[in-house]
Amino acid sequence: MNNVPANLRYTKSHEWVRDDHGVLTVGITDHAQDLMGDMVFVDLPKVGDALTAGKECAVVESVKAASDVYAPLDGTVTEINGDLGAKPEAINSDPYGAGWLFKFKPASAVAAAGLLDATAYENLLAAEG
Repeated sequence: MNNVPANLRYTKSHEWVRDDHGVLTVGITDHAQDLMGDMVFVDLPKVGDALTAGKECAVVESVKAASDVYAPLDGTVTEINGDLGAKPEAINSDPYGAGWLFKFKPASAVAAAGLLDATAYENLLAAEG
């Protein structure tokens, strides 16, 4: 059974998004980290980087493989999780908390409405099953 918090939004490429008063926090889902295995390295965007929806913006690397992280929406990076440099395994142990990747200000406040809700993401996982 997958851990899919109802308060988050999701992408088809397995990123999660949390809206914190107009600033969006992004990470990879519990499902994605579980598939990848033990994280060993992260390459995050830089503060001020412009994000383009659907384009690669970060890389997470596990003992099994490296995987691109895609921007869920257009926007500008406002903060990165600097703790992941020394502790990338936080993505495995707490993907929706300490394992967040970056925060950004979306170009459009209404764009997040196009992301998947928890039920739609669970349906996607079932279809991929």
